[in-house]
Amino acid sequence: MIKVTTIVGARPQFIKASLVSRALDELPDMEECLIHTGQHYDDNMSQVFFDEMELRPPDRHLGVGSAAHGAQTGMILQRLEPILQDDPPDVVLVYGDTNSTLAGALAAAKLHIPVAHVEAGMRSFNRRMPEEINRVVADHLSDLLFASTQTAVDNLAREGVAADKIHKVGDVMFDVALYFGRQQENCGNRLAKWEFAGKPYVLATIHRAENTDNPDRLAAIADGLVRVAKKTTVVLPLHPRTRKALEQADLLTTLDQAVQLLDPLGYLDMLALQRSAGLIVTDSGGVQKEAYFHRVPCVTLREETEWVELVQCGCNRLLPPDGAEVIAEGILQALEAGFPESAPADLYGDGTAARQMAAVLVEWVPAACPPRPIRL
Repeated sequence: MIKVTTIVGARPQFIKASLVSRALDELPDMEECLIHTGQHYDDNMSQVFFDEMELRPPDRHLGVGSAAHGAQTGMILQRLEPILQDDPPDVVLVYGDTNSTLAGALAAAKLHIPVAHVEAGMRSFNRRMPEEINRVVADHLSDLLFASTQTAVDNLAREGVAADKIHKVGDVMFDVALYFGRQQENCGNRLAKWEFAGKPYVLATIHRAENTDNPDRLAAIADGLVRVAKKTTVVLPLHPRTRKALEQADLLTTLDQAVQLLDPLGYLDMLALQRSAGLIVTDSGGVQKEAYFHRVPCVTLREETEWVELVQCGCNRLLPPDGAEVIAEGILQALEAGFPESAPADLYGDGTAARQMAAVLVEWVPAACPPRPIRL
C-alpha cells in the first residue's frame, strides 16, 4: 500500500485536490491522508469547496488561521511535523505556491520524506511576490515535479532540476473545469439569483498583496473599475483581505455604489460567472487560466504573469495597475477586442492531468522509496 499525505490550505488547492484525490482513490494500492492547514478558514473560502466539489473531509485540520507570512508558515511547520513523524507517508503531495505549500515541502524534506509538487515550474521572475519564493523553494525541495506546460518544464531545466524528476502532465485546473463544466451546462440557473443576470458584465477578482497592500495601486484599481462600471456592469466578488484593505483605505463605499460587490463564492458559482462574462479582470494566476478554459478574454492587473503562453496567444493582456484611466481604457479595449478565435485549445493538456499524476505516483514510489517499517 502506498501512503500519500496531501497538504492543502487555500481555495485553489481545494479545487485541484478535488480531482487528484478522486484519481488516487480509484487506485487500489493508494491510501491518502488529507491535511487542511487552515490557511483559508472562512466557510466561503474553505468549507464550501469541500461540500460542492465532493472533497472528503480532511483527516487532520491544523487550524492555523490568518497570520503574517513567517508566523503562518512557522505554525504550519510546528503543527505538521509531529503528524508526519508519528506516521510517515511514502510521499507528501503539495500544490501551487501558498504558505501551506512551502511549509508542507519544508516539513517533509527535513524529515527525509519525498515531496511531489503539483503545478511545478511556474515562474513570474518577480521575487517581491511571496508566491514566487514559495514555488521556487518547493520545487527545489521536491523529488517529483508535475509541470502543467512546456514553459514550466523549460524553467525547471534552466534551474538545474534533473529531467527524470519532471513530469509534464497538463494542468489539473483544466481537468476540474471540464469535469464540473459538464455538470453545470446551464449557468443561467446559478446566475438567476443576481440582479445583473442576463446583462453583459465584466467579472473582476483582486487579492494579491502587491495590489491590496499598495494604497496607490488599490485606489487606482478601485477608481478604474468605477470608471468601467459607467460603461458596463462590473461584478467583484471580494476576498476578505481585499475587503479589509478597501475599508481601511476608505474606498469600499464608493466602490459599492458603482460595482456589484459579492461575498466570496464557491467554485460552481464562480464557474458560472466566468463562463458568462464578457471579460475577466484579475490578479490571480488560477483565474487567468480559468478565463482561457472558458474562452473568455482576460486582463491581468500585474506587470508579469506565470502563464506567459496566454499573453503570447492574445488570450490575456498584462495591464500594470498604475493609474485609474489607464486601467479603465485597457479593460474597455480588451472587452471590445474579445477572445481571439485563433487561440489554441490545448495549452494545458487534454484534461487527464490528475490521472497521469496518480499513475506516476503508483509507479515511482515503490521504485524510489524503501518499504516503511511495520508499526506494531
